[in-house]
Amino acid sequence: MSWGTELWDQFDNLEKHTQWGIDILEKYIKFVKERTEIELSYAKQLRNLSKKYQPKKNSKEEEEYKYTACKAFLSTLNEMNDYAGQHEVISENMTSQITVDLMRYVQELKQERKSNFHDGRKAQQHIETCWKQLESSKRRFERDCKEADRAQQYFEKMDADINVTKADVEKARQQAQIRQQMAEDSKADYSLILQRFNQEQWEHYHTHIPNIFQKIQEMEERRIVRIAESMKTYAELDRQVIPIIGKCLDGIVKAAESIDQKNDSQLVVEAYKSGFEPPGDIEFEDYTQPMKRTVSDNSLSSSKEGKAELKFGGKSRGKLWPFIKKNKLVSLLTSPHQPPPPPPASASPSAVPNGPQSPKQQKEPLSHRFNEFMTSKPKIHCFRSLKRGGVTPEDFSNFPPEQRRKKLQQKVDDLNKEIQKETDQRDAITKMKDVYLKNPQMGDPASLDHKLTEVTQNIEKLRLEAQKFEAWLAEVEGRLPARSEQARRQSGLYDGQTHQTAVTNCAQDRESSPDGSYTEEQSQESEHKVLATDFDDEFDDEEPLPAIGTCKALYTFEGQNEGTISVVEGEMLSVIEEDKGDGWTRIRRNEDEEGYVPTSYVEVYLDKNAKGAKTYI
Repeated sequence: MSWGTELWDQFDNLEKHTQWGIDILEKYIKFVKERTEIELSYAKQLRNLSKKYQPKKNSKEEEEYKYTACKAFLSTLNEMNDYAGQHEVISENMTSQITVDLMRYVQELKQERKSNFHDGRKAQQHIETCWKQLESSKRRFERDCKEADRAQQYFEKMDADINVTKADVEKARQQAQIRQQMAEDSKADYSLILQRFNQEQWEHYHTHIPNIFQKIQEMEERRIVRIAESMKTYAELDRQVIPIIGKCLDGIVKAAESIDQKNDSQLVVEAYKSGFEPPGDIEFEDYTQPMKRTVSDNSLSSSKEGKAELKFGGKSRGKLWPFIKKNKLVSLLTSPHQPPPPPPASASPSAVPNGPQSPKQQKEPLSHRFNEFMTSKPKIHCFRSLKRGGVTPEDFSNFPPEQRRKKLQQKVDDLNKEIQKETDQRDAITKMKDVYLKNPQMGDPASLDHKLTEVTQNIEKLRLEAQKFEAWLAEVEGRLPARSEQARRQSGLYDGQTHQTAVTNCAQDRESSPDGSYTEEQSQESEHKVLATDFDDEFDDEEPLPAIGTCKALYTFEGQNEGTISVVEGEMLSVIEEDKGDGWTRIRRNEDEEGYVPTSYVEVYLDKNAKGAKTYI
């Protein structure tokens, strides 16, 4: 089967068909090019997606990736990044091995097609020229034959006419002979041209056109083979990355299989374990007896050596609920629950210091107060981290013991790494100095002394810093005794492991009832001295309340109930909290002792310029 023999007369159709084949090839090139652009865009989007969900450095999010589920997710992001890289490889290979190659081939194909059809048109023009010559020779021969016949007929007519002279007859005879000769010449010429045309025509349709069409056929078949090879390459380039993509997917599966829920649960325990004991039972306190309440070692508060302490479960120090503000809690449990006694009839020392209670007021059951602080909303601004705007003490004393130990251990490890780094740098400088000493032409050894001294000083500073944190770490782990109160005050650190007697009343946190009057919660906001260290890990240090005035004891009062303080008639004391409508005034003696006395037992002199003081009309 050959186009030259089968399609010898379809020159125009072949020209259209070959142009269509080139259009198909260009369309395929465009398809592959768009595929490469899609692959690049997809790879870029995958990389951006992976980058978007990568943990940010030096952020809290980065710390969360210690859990196995987060590690698996991070591995998935990395595998997706490699997955995107394989799509970039597909795009690059398709561009270099298909798009660029086919575009170059299309240009060559167009040039070859143009040359072949140019030869075909040239052959057609040649045969058409021969045909025109044949037609011209044929017409001339026909014309000469007709003229020769007319000349012969005219001669015969002249020869038959008796009236025509002999000269005219001779002239007509010569003209007829001339025309006859011309017809013979035209015949010979026409015959020659006809033979030559037939030869040219045979060669045109049996040699030239078949050869040209054969070249066009081969060109078209090469185009078809080339596009088939490109399609195979297209598939192979995809197939080449499938194993690597499979490894990426296997990596994701392996990461998913590495997730250990038990390990993550243990990490949660390690991350948030405070190390405190749960609170013990609250013992029953009998308010039905008008006598002084008996406080056991396990009760919420006890008055020993003028200090109020919070203990739970015997020797173990239980932490109070973290959502209860310590001032409010201790105030609810330790402030006077009964109305103040009326003043004695006389100012003599023999007067009854603690008179009978007012019959109009009854003691409030403990259950009411306990329910009140259990259901009250926490004031989170008393938390250390929020009140200080997130500023962490150097010794991490605001953390629970277990978390503090981890923070200190991490700090020690970081300092040891810095020390090792500086030590390596010092060793390198020392070696360089030795080289300079042995080979002075390489450098001046004295130029390294300043740097060596600086590095040595840095090492000493880091070692001192490490020793300080190691001491804190040893203290937390129980290897060293707790520091004394004086040492803690000198260092300015809030240790949270020794007893500290402080007044912990947040006067600015009092809440008013909607009608403007003080609630019972407000009247009980102040409290006696409490053990502040039980709250140190979750709450701020609270400075003692400033004095807002002075007072003079009009009568002797024996503070036998918890939260009260004994005064002697005529004694001058500092007022730190005025009467809030409950009949009690909070006073302080010698910066260490403070408590409540009946307002009617003292004469108060408020400082108008003091913070929180009110002017009485």
